[in-house]
Amino acid sequence: MKKQFISVALTVAMAASAFAGCGSKAEEAAPAASEAAATSEAAAPADGEKTYALVPKSAGNPFNEREASGFEEAVKAAGGKCVISYPDQATAEAQITVINSLISQGVDSIAVAANDANALSAALQDAEKAGIKVCTLDSDVAAADRAVFCNQAGVQEIGQALMDAIYDLTGGEGDYAILSATSQATNQNAWIEAMAQIAAADEKYAKLNLVEVAYGDDEPQKSTDQTNALLQKYPDLKVICAPTTVGIAAAAKVLQDAGSSVKLTGLGLPSEMKEYIGDDDAHSCPYMFLWNPIDLGALAAYTSMALVDGTITGAEGDTFETPLGNYTIAKNGEATEIILGQPFKFEPSNIEEWAAVY
Repeated sequence: MKKQFISVALTVAMAASAFAGCGSKAEEAAPAASEAAATSEAAAPADGEKTYALVPKSAGNPFNEREASGFEEAVKAAGGKCVISYPDQATAEAQITVINSLISQGVDSIAVAANDANALSAALQDAEKAGIKVCTLDSDVAAADRAVFCNQAGVQEIGQALMDAIYDLTGGEGDYAILSATSQATNQNAWIEAMAQIAAADEKYAKLNLVEVAYGDDEPQKSTDQTNALLQKYPDLKVICAPTTVGIAAAAKVLQDAGSSVKLTGLGLPSEMKEYIGDDDAHSCPYMFLWNPIDLGALAAYTSMALVDGTITGAEGDTFETPLGNYTIAKNGEATEIILGQPFKFEPSNIEEWAAVY
């Protein structure tokens, strides 16, 4: 995993121009209609040029924008046409509008970070009927509605890392809460379920008490409000775990500004969290985890291109080569996935280094 992070540090200069473009498009697309933005991006591809589309969860989300920068850089380096189509809200309905627009434009592939596991089904099946290859990243849909899922890290590995952090920061006992994104987010729900299973299976966690799973809907203000509500409702709260980059940043500010003794962990962007990470009482977050969103976006691009050119179909055992490394599609229950890597721990000793990268 360290090698992948270093590779991004070396290539970030190349990605910078692409990222800047994605950021400006995000600002233009929200709250303007994403359908119009998608149309302008996909106009008039050259003869023989393939068009690869990415539908993030929402505009204005730094994690999504970094995914988009990796996706765009990979597609352009391969000589393809890139379309980044942000929905105007973090909802399934807004993503459906974008997907339908992309179908009408005749793109070759769609990679989507789903806001809902089931609600996109009809739109994605329409895309497949139109001959468009579909994969997912970050947050999955039903296996029948896409070829393969690009998973940032294994669900069990993330659940284990977060439960062990909660155990560590509580001293092995006491109240903790989870601040999630939306209640329908498949990735968040899978990680939270894995955490519950891990806690139930090992006596080590028996003295930990989950008081609430709160939902900030990946909105900074709502995440702030939910954090304040948790502090008011649970005076004995020891730890908040926020497995969402928007939620952890909002919670970190609330806790640090209030001088709260409640500690924070979860999944966050180094550049957004560096001022909150420290090993003293002046910092709200001793450490957190994440993977590389730029690499995740790039993996979705390489997967999209491999699906379009027929190198893979999304079936278990399919293999393909990318600049990130060689990948083999694995089975996860009834679905297939490609795992980017292990979660990476950000702590006081390395946060400055990685905050300069993303």
